[in-house]
Amino acid sequence: MENIENQDFKQIGSKLLDWYKKNARDLPFRQTKDPYKIWICEIVFQQTRISQGLNHYNNFVKRFPDVKTLAEAPEDEVLLYWKGLGYYSRAINIHKAAQQIMTDYYGVFPHDYEEILKLKGIGKYTAAAVSSICFDSKMPAVDGNFYRVLSRIFADDFDISNSRAFNYFSELAQLVLPENVGDFNQAMMDLGSEICKPKNPLCHECPLNQDCLAFQLNKVSEFPVKTKKVKAADLDLKYYFVHRNGQFLIQQRKDDFIWKKLFEFPPEISEELMPFIKSVKNVNHKLTHKNLSIEIFNVEVDSESVWEDFIIKNQYIITDFEGSHEKSFPKPLENYIQNYHTAYRIL
Repeated sequence: MENIENQDFKQIGSKLLDWYKKNARDLPFRQTKDPYKIWICEIVFQQTRISQGLNHYNNFVKRFPDVKTLAEAPEDEVLLYWKGLGYYSRAINIHKAAQQIMTDYYGVFPHDYEEILKLKGIGKYTAAAVSSICFDSKMPAVDGNFYRVLSRIFADDFDISNSRAFNYFSELAQLVLPENVGDFNQAMMDLGSEICKPKNPLCHECPLNQDCLAFQLNKVSEFPVKTKKVKAADLDLKYYFVHRNGQFLIQQRKDDFIWKKLFEFPPEISEELMPFIKSVKNVNHKLTHKNLSIEIFNVEVDSESVWEDFIIKNQYIITDFEGSHEKSFPKPLENYIQNYHTAYRIL
């Protein structure tokens, strides 16, 4: 970076803004400066493509149009409206942050970057995005798009898995940052997702290709550099789908492990229920850092006394197929319920 500090790269930011004015995607959250809605959209689309998450975003802000409504809603309902987006800890954190705003900021979304950063579940990227878009702060919202675009423009081989990557690329971004940082941050998001893609980038359509050193050197595929890989851990899970006459048993998970606060089947059963096991289904499911091997046992109980005794001893929740639609389950268990419901209706 030392060799480029004295050069003027501001025209790169200006070019990007010119491109954005003509090519910005028409998205509902682009029509507002409401920090609440910008915050929600940033959290929704952290792990979800816009094409996949747009309906979820619209439904979420329709049901919870402001901080107060969200803060006062039951957590289970917040999780229900997050259904289908995955990474449910995001929904839990959003709910807690809304309550935090009501308590600590008298219901007014904080304007300052450092104050936004104090909210539950909000990191440097989201705080920079909200403060720049809504309150004109000069903070670059550095994320994977910034890493990719800047490393290619400068042919910079700084390892993006390095713990210093955020600070390094934040400093690098300052070289190209224009006055309108809010639009610039959104332009970087559009450029990174639509043009400067991780694979098969559309370099010949890029407004910055004449300024891109990696493109000029025909080395775009070599950037960004990322050497550290997190090996996914293997995890075995076992569940028992205990059911009788169209009803089945569930419980809510705690918030200290995967699938926080979602509902699940009993993870174990008593000896009295063993004879009622009819079949077992093996399911493989991948999370970001875990490979799950799940066994789901079909336990069809025909004894009312055994059924009631098991419920009383373990305090499980009784639900049915219709009632399960009002609960949020991990995807493998949701699929199991849907498949079993289809078979049950046929019978």
